[in-house]
Amino acid sequence: MIKIQEVSADIVWPIRHIVMYPNMAFGDIKLPEDVTGIHLALYVDDIPVSVLSLFEKDNELQFRKFATLVEYQQKGLGSQLLEYVIEYAKQHSYSKLWCNARQKVNGFYKRFGFVETDRTYVRFGLHFVVMELELDK
Repeated sequence: MIKIQEVSADIVWPIRHIVMYPNMAFGDIKLPEDVTGIHLALYVDDIPVSVLSLFEKDNELQFRKFATLVEYQQKGLGSQLLEYVIEYAKQHSYSKLWCNARQKVNGFYKRFGFVETDRTYVRFGLHFVVMELELDK
């Protein structure tokens, strides 16, 4: 059974650590903004397998640290979580949903209507592009 729900940051941190930053100290994967963020987890049979964190600013919603356990990737679970986030953003009347996407996976976000901006950067040797989705009112 699959379910998506709001969770505390301590649920997202282990998955964020394992998937995104396995070589960093656990404490270093936490964001200062995690205290005020909204954290979501997609569960498969009561096991959290895909997570992300939401942060609001100026009526825009950013999602960060989108991570799915490797053994659950390529099964459409991340897509389900992103669809949930898009609907959440619309229901809460945000004007825009955006993320800092790794350039090598920007095609994933384009499938959901996200558009690349001209804002790019490199961090930890990875190339990122800001991708945005304008939301209908």
